[in-house]
Amino acid sequence: MNTFIERPQPGRKIEKRTPRSLPGQPTRTMKHISPTQVAVDSNVRAPTRRALAKQQTRAKVLAAARRLFSEQGYEGATIRDIAAAAGMSTGAVFANFTDKSDLFREIMTADCETILESMREAAGRGKGVEDVLLKVFMAGYSFYKTRLPLARAAFGVSWSPDGGPTLRGLTPVQGMHDLFVEQLNLAVERGELRQEAEVKLRSQMLFEAYLSNYVQAIFEGWGLDALQARARDQIRILLAGARRG
Repeated sequence: MNTFIERPQPGRKIEKRTPRSLPGQPTRTMKHISPTQVAVDSNVRAPTRRALAKQQTRAKVLAAARRLFSEQGYEGATIRDIAAAAGMSTGAVFANFTDKSDLFREIMTADCETILESMREAAGRGKGVEDVLLKVFMAGYSFYKTRLPLARAAFGVSWSPDGGPTLRGLTPVQGMHDLFVEQLNLAVERGELRQEAEVKLRSQMLFEAYLSNYVQAIFEGWGLDALQARARDQIRILLAGARRG
């Protein structure tokens, strides 16, 4: 079969032809990429070496601070100690964190976010409001089972007039309280609790009961079984006046 390329003749308009697909083959279409999409894609950059180095420095400082806060408490750990434990200068620490409270706040935020996620997952496995709340309590206690020295440091800061309000006002901490409110409202919708159950007040009392049990864990060495038994009684008593029937 002879093949040839049609050359344009003077004065003759060449018609553009769309390639045809062979039988059994899908029709191929050209994807149109807008100038905006090209601009967005071209703006995506891989992290620079400097940015990666900064991330690594922050990670080393946070790991050292977490260990020293656990071993020496918040007051006992100094920026100089943290810098030495991280293998860097105090200047490198201050280049990444404002002060010691900034370091501690970031550690607590990360821990509380993890706890809140575990609490939400635990709530989804509960059957009935009391079982749900008990599982929420235990999700928090289980997280700190091997981190009680750090929990001691956290409670020390939370009771102080300086760092206390900031620590108690962390977004994930507020999220924990909101989770209690949410679960009580769901119990009202299911008919387990009365409409006039004073959800806001009971939720606050439940959250305070949850926090209070850390005292037994930290200072009296209570294990998870003892904490669970106490939490079950607290929940039962706090909900007793709100149950239907």
